[in-house]
Amino acid sequence: MSQPESNKPDKNGNFFNKNPLITFAIFSVAMIVLFKAFVGDESDLAGKINGQNVTRVQEITYADLKRLIENKEVEKVSIGQTMIRAIGNDGTGKVAYTTRIVGPDSTLIPLLDKQKINYNGFSETNWFTEMFGWLFPFLIIIAIWMFFAGRMQKSMGGGILGMGNSKKLVNSEKPKTKFDDVAGVQEAKEEVLEIVDFLRYPDRYVELGAKIPKGVLLVGSPGTGKTLLAKAVAGEAEVPFFSVSGSSFIEMFVGVGAARVRDLFEQAKKDAPSIIFIDEIDAIGKSRAAGGVMGGNDEREQTLNQLLAEMDGFGTDTPIIILAATNRPEILDPALLRPGRFDRQVLVDKPDFQGRIDILNVHVKGVKTDADIDIDEIARLTAGLAGADLANIINEAALLAGRKSQKTVRQADLREAVERAIAGLSKKSRRIDEKEKKIVAYHESGHALLAETTKGAKKVSKVSIVPRGLAALGYTLNTPEENKYLMQRHELIAEIDVLLGGRAAEEVFIGEISTGAANDLERTTDILKAMVQMYGMSDVAGLMVLERQRSSFLGGGMSQAKEYSERMSEEMDQFIKSSLNDRYAAVKERLEEYRDAIEKIVELLYAKENISGDQVREIIEAYEKENGIETKLEPRKVLGSPKPEATISE
Repeated sequence: MSQPESNKPDKNGNFFNKNPLITFAIFSVAMIVLFKAFVGDESDLAGKINGQNVTRVQEITYADLKRLIENKEVEKVSIGQTMIRAIGNDGTGKVAYTTRIVGPDSTLIPLLDKQKINYNGFSETNWFTEMFGWLFPFLIIIAIWMFFAGRMQKSMGGGILGMGNSKKLVNSEKPKTKFDDVAGVQEAKEEVLEIVDFLRYPDRYVELGAKIPKGVLLVGSPGTGKTLLAKAVAGEAEVPFFSVSGSSFIEMFVGVGAARVRDLFEQAKKDAPSIIFIDEIDAIGKSRAAGGVMGGNDEREQTLNQLLAEMDGFGTDTPIIILAATNRPEILDPALLRPGRFDRQVLVDKPDFQGRIDILNVHVKGVKTDADIDIDEIARLTAGLAGADLANIINEAALLAGRKSQKTVRQADLREAVERAIAGLSKKSRRIDEKEKKIVAYHESGHALLAETTKGAKKVSKVSIVPRGLAALGYTLNTPEENKYLMQRHELIAEIDVLLGGRAAEEVFIGEISTGAANDLERTTDILKAMVQMYGMSDVAGLMVLERQRSSFLGGGMSQAKEYSERMSEEMDQFIKSSLNDRYAAVKERLEEYRDAIEKIVELLYAKENISGDQVREIIEAYEKENGIETKLEPRKVLGSPKPEATISE
């Protein structure tokens, strides 16, 4: 039978360090044995004190002792502070009589003198018992401290109060993850293939004199699969994988983080070839120049300095690779990124259309689905979402199917999961009156019509007047149809028109505006401001960049620095105001042109509450043919692209 983990010796064979209470118990037993050896029992003490060998010890009363003295039946008497011992002979051998002193008795000594019996005094304690009496309370306190220190050691990673040891903070394993389990980041996988080859066959590179990068920095948005890719590298190379979070190095005690870095690298060197993975390295790798005039966090800086020293402490032929992940590479210290440390940066980007299909297929494998589900449609609806978001969508669809007691996951479940991820949970229980429902229907119809009839706008996937999320009374889901990484001026203007379509529809068809367009107006203002300040798309500033991101002097974060005059500010405000008025007038004109189409969309929304983009396009196309209007509908494309945006009415 194997021993419980708590009863096993540590790696150095030291059983007692791991079991402080057992150590104290053994120590206490040893002290008791020593105490008995020094003090002994009553018979031992009687013999030793009086120099006589006694056969037995008998406890008697004080009156009996005085009677024995008067009858001269005792030979010697020893008087202590609270006890009297006497040696007598009862005919069978020497007997040690013991009794307690009863109050102050001035007649005892005269009685002994009268009977001519030898007597002396003795100390009832010795140096050992006195010392033990003084030390025992302190030993109890030490035992309690050892108990709590042991508990803290287990929870904080070893050592006194957990300081200096990273064993418990490091997840050491040999991952089973392979590159086949990582989808949607093909370019990133190709970048790290040579690392796998180096870890498998280090001698091949050493003989050639090749220098493999010591460190690889994985850069990407949260949820894109940086940690999964790092595990896959270790899994493909079949080497130990030491993973730790950057924040695990930081403690309130200066020097603890540096000690943990040393311990981490020592563990990795013992098991080389191996991989060290530091997640969220910006927690310790933040630029040291960002500390301001008073300096930075001493503990963080010492930890970073130790990490830099450890990376310089082994050669490029040592089969240890350091992988790190961050979504904020711009704030890292330049010393981390120089050649010889993190030599290479690998971008782990959000997946494109094909990448989303691959990721969805990976996660669908473990879920029972209908044979006719369309993964391509879900990939188009989830443009711009990261791998973690896609995995959550598949899981959410499975949960929805389970609530409905279905045997398989259907396409409708996948669509609902996508809407939950983008717009929030459906609030069917939220009751809104007919007046507000009418406002929301016209508002969302205005968004939908402008999206379909404006060149460069993201086309409609779904329109709904069912409340979702915390405050949305309805939403229009606009999905881009191709992979886009740049936006032209007409596309930005198109986005402004679509956002203004909701408020304009309220004014044109209801005659009064509501508060539902607050978020729309905020976004339109931001777009126009960016066109002036950063993109050079106006005559106000021409090609001048009025605002840019820069590091804060004190905080090291990103802040806006104003670099233009008050006059320029006034001209920019006037440009934004006039542009919004012009676009708003154009949007109202478009809505008047398609008045009957809007009414039909609203009627269908009232009846079904949710309509698809195809239904919106059918209504618009029929209206254009009926009224001889040159169609403004553009051919639909099939690719995915950046993150879908839901136009929300609050």
